[in-house]
Amino acid sequence: MNETVTFEPTTALVTSLLKEQFPTLAKLPVRGVRNSGWDNRTFHLGDELLVRLPSAAAYADNIYKEQRWLPWLRDRLPIAVPEVVGCGKPSERFPWPFSIHRWLPGELASTLTPDQLPAFAESLAAALTALQQLPTTGGPVPGLRPGSRGRPLEGMDAAVDQALDRLLHENRLGQGKRDRLRAVWHHARSQPSTTPGQWLHGDVAAGNLLVTGDRLSALIDFSGLAVGDPASDTVIAWTLFDAPSRAVFSAGLGLDDGCWARGMGWALWKALIVEARLIDTNALEKAAAPRVLAALGDAL
Repeated sequence: MNETVTFEPTTALVTSLLKEQFPTLAKLPVRGVRNSGWDNRTFHLGDELLVRLPSAAAYADNIYKEQRWLPWLRDRLPIAVPEVVGCGKPSERFPWPFSIHRWLPGELASTLTPDQLPAFAESLAAALTALQQLPTTGGPVPGLRPGSRGRPLEGMDAAVDQALDRLLHENRLGQGKRDRLRAVWHHARSQPSTTPGQWLHGDVAAGNLLVTGDRLSALIDFSGLAVGDPASDTVIAWTLFDAPSRAVFSAGLGLDDGCWARGMGWALWKALIVEARLIDTNALEKAAAPRVLAALGDAL
């Protein structure tokens, strides 16, 4: 699993790319956004646009995927998704494609208070259900590497075991807690997918969900979009929701117990490799990892 950033776009680079490919936009001011992302780097372009660039070669094809499918999704989902207004091409200045999107208003879901979570969980479940029910013909397949959203949990056992052992060795996890988390993992791994592939967002995280008041207003960052097992889209049940809002989310989604259990496996895998420092990631995921492990340790 290689999630290392290999290219760090700058405002100067973005400005030069605009001059090269979108000269009518090149006079607009470019500045970084507060939460730029990991697979991609995002910059404000004036007051109404943003520029989105992949941070490594492994993420470049996802830009093409978003350019292909975001217009299709915008016409079919009950909430907002990014509008692509420009498709940048690889060049000598930057070796991968990039996109210009229209800026979507709203606050990140991470700003919600506990009393707002149930209503938000209901609106998120409705949006994901609408996504899952769209026709899948011709949709993008999940990536091939372990950890690609929409795939089975196969191929991730070694990372889970390594993380559990490291946390135990560093006295950040007791033997009893390690055994409970291992049981959660084995339970998740034992659940075969019995449903045909469905659309999944691929990264339903607080930093990719915009809210107005206590309701979901937009889904952003569709780099993990795929047709496959939607279990990974339930991870937010553990990274953001508390027990009451988790129950609302589960009831609204209506997924079977096996899918819910596989989602627990996805949440556990990511929390473990983040907490054990097997990967580097964003601040929101780092902050959530201990909470996820605490909740999942009592889940079975």
